[in-house]
Amino acid sequence: MNEITNFFYTTGFAYVGFQNLFMIAIACFIIYLAVSKRYEPLLLMPIGFGMILANLPGMSEMMQSIYNEGTTLNTLYLGVQRGIYPPLIFMGVGAMTDFSSLIANPKLVFLGFAGQFGIFACFMGALLLGFTVNEAATIGIVASSDGPTVIFLASNLTPHLLGTVALAAYSYMALVPVIQPPIIKLLTTPKERVIRMKTPRLVSRKEKILFPIVAFIVTSFIAPAGAILLGMLFFGNLLRESGVVERLANTARTALIDICTILIGICIGATTQGSMFLRSDTLLVIGMGALGFMLATATGVLGAKFMNLFLKEKINPIVGAAGLSVVPGSARVVQKVGQEYDKNNYLLMHAMAPNVAGVIGSAVVAGVFLGILG
Repeated sequence: MNEITNFFYTTGFAYVGFQNLFMIAIACFIIYLAVSKRYEPLLLMPIGFGMILANLPGMSEMMQSIYNEGTTLNTLYLGVQRGIYPPLIFMGVGAMTDFSSLIANPKLVFLGFAGQFGIFACFMGALLLGFTVNEAATIGIVASSDGPTVIFLASNLTPHLLGTVALAAYSYMALVPVIQPPIIKLLTTPKERVIRMKTPRLVSRKEKILFPIVAFIVTSFIAPAGAILLGMLFFGNLLRESGVVERLANTARTALIDICTILIGICIGATTQGSMFLRSDTLLVIGMGALGFMLATATGVLGAKFMNLFLKEKINPIVGAAGLSVVPGSARVVQKVGQEYDKNNYLLMHAMAPNVAGVIGSAVVAGVFLGILG
């Protein structure tokens, strides 16, 4: 009987509780969204499985959780804690991104900057609710829904919030097709939604090569603390546009970014232990990030409407919703919503300009926060 009892206490059945079951149910729902609804499966699949790992009863008691030093999960988590994965992901993003639309129509960069309003609104709200200035900065950057940038800033300013804000950011990235369309439709008229924009001009190869170099220097002068993120983004793009290192560019946009996405997803999911995650302050952080994300979408749309007051060639205000860092998720949402009202209106190429500007903008804001508070 003693042996049977001892065996029982080595199983998860001895430690199972409501929190374990509740978080595992949420993890299964996240995997369902990834598989059935196809909501950013590359993100939600590893996050959901990591959440199951985190909440298996007995993991902590058997010293196998992500917080137990020396375990496999803990070792993989070092890449998150020390900010290793985010710059590598940014390199892959740069190698996949075509900045032609932004180069051809530079005024759309203002929509990317308008989309950063949610960050500052969320930052101020967090301060008013009693969070420290470092915590407020980290909570604010969640509104960008840029997972790598959120992880980079949190790992430097607020390691204790790292798991919470990273999960929030990646969740909003996945739920862009659900959150953004109602806001777009609420703030635009049927007439505005069918505005057709002029086809962007062709961008020369020289412009494409010069852009990442010049943009990196300028943005790094503004926010040198964010130079590693910005540098990897523009370096990846230079690999793509140079045309002479296709093997490196292909590795960055395929194998490298895929490996980092798997590892970062599992690690973020594995930080969501029920005992630490199901708390009022954690849920408040997630709720504030969601509000900031919605504000960022709204200010992007309103920014486009404001610009139209001064432009002869009008901007379709739907394009403003792409001023977030969710590349190319937000741009795809813009395309889909636009074609609901005009099947022959192609907004994707225009939406990519504020979309990539949003990536640059959120990295610059993170660099400014880190430079002031780090």
